[in-house]
Amino acid sequence: MKTVIVVHGGAWAIPDMLAEASVAGVKNAVQAGDAVLKNGGSAIDAVEKAVRALEDDPTFDAGHGAVLNIIGEVELDSIIMDGKTLATGAVASVRNIANPVSLARAVMEKTDHVMLTDRGASMFAEHIGIPAADDLVTELEREDWEKSNTYKVGVKTGHDTVGAVALDSLGNVACATSTGGIRNKMVGRVGDTPIIGSGGYADNRSGAVSCTGHGESILKVTLARLILFHMEQGKSATAAADASLQYMGERVKGCGGAIVVSSAGDWAANFTTQRMAWASIKEDIMHYGLNPKEDFTEKLK
Repeated sequence: MKTVIVVHGGAWAIPDMLAEASVAGVKNAVQAGDAVLKNGGSAIDAVEKAVRALEDDPTFDAGHGAVLNIIGEVELDSIIMDGKTLATGAVASVRNIANPVSLARAVMEKTDHVMLTDRGASMFAEHIGIPAADDLVTELEREDWEKSNTYKVGVKTGHDTVGAVALDSLGNVACATSTGGIRNKMVGRVGDTPIIGSGGYADNRSGAVSCTGHGESILKVTLARLILFHMEQGKSATAAADASLQYMGERVKGCGGAIVVSSAGDWAANFTTQRMAWASIKEDIMHYGLNPKEDFTEKLK
C-alpha cells in the first residue's frame, strides 16, 4: 500500500504576518510524519509525530503558542484515533501539557477510558511521567490577549486547530487533532477537537478525517463522521469534504476545514474559511497550500 499523510494548521483568517510561517510549519510537520511512514511506521505513530511538530511550533494554536481563555489561562484539547480497531483517546481542558496529542494517545493505550479532562488528565499525566510545561504562552499571544481585553470590538481574532491523517503501508488509517481553542473562551469551554466523530474520526473501512474551524458548528453536524458517511456512499474524499462543509455552512452557518484520507489513498484538504495551511505527501510528491484553490507541488528527494 502506498503511504499518504496530510496535515493542517487550522482553518481561519490567517494574517499575512503568519502566512509564511504557517506554510513552513505544515511542510515541516508533514515531512516528520512521512519519515515515520517511510521507515515502516504505523499511521498512528505518523499522525502523533506530525501533530507533535505542530504543537511544538509557536505559530499554531496547540501546545506552545496556544491562545488564552477569558481569564488568561491555557486550556488544551486533543484526540487521536486508530482506524484499525477504532481505539481512541482524548483529553480536554488540560493546562500545562506541551504535547496533549501524546497524552491523548496514553489515554487510549493505558486506560479503559476514551477521554480525561482537566484535573484528572493532569493527574494521569503526572502518574505516567509526562512532565508539566510552564512555557506554553508566547509573548505575542499574551500581548494579543491583553489587547483583546482592552478593546473588545474589532480584535476578536483567533488561531485554530492543527491535525493530521495518515494511511500506512499495511492499509491502516489514523487521525489526530489538537488545539488551544478560541481566544477569550469561557473557562471550561470544549469545542469539537477532542470529541469523537467531530474533531476527528478514523475507520479502516472508509478513511480518516481531522477537522478545524468553528467548533460549536462542527459539533452540531459531527463533521468528521459526516464526511466519512459521504465516502461510504461512494463520494471521493474531496466531494465528501465539500458536501459536508457546504451542509455545515447552510445548516448552522459555520465555516471550517477538513483533511481527509481514504483507505484506498485518495486524499483531500478542503476549507470554507479565508485560509487554511495544509500539506500532504504521497509517493514522494509534497502538495501544499494556504489560499483557496491553491495547490503547489514539490518533488522530494
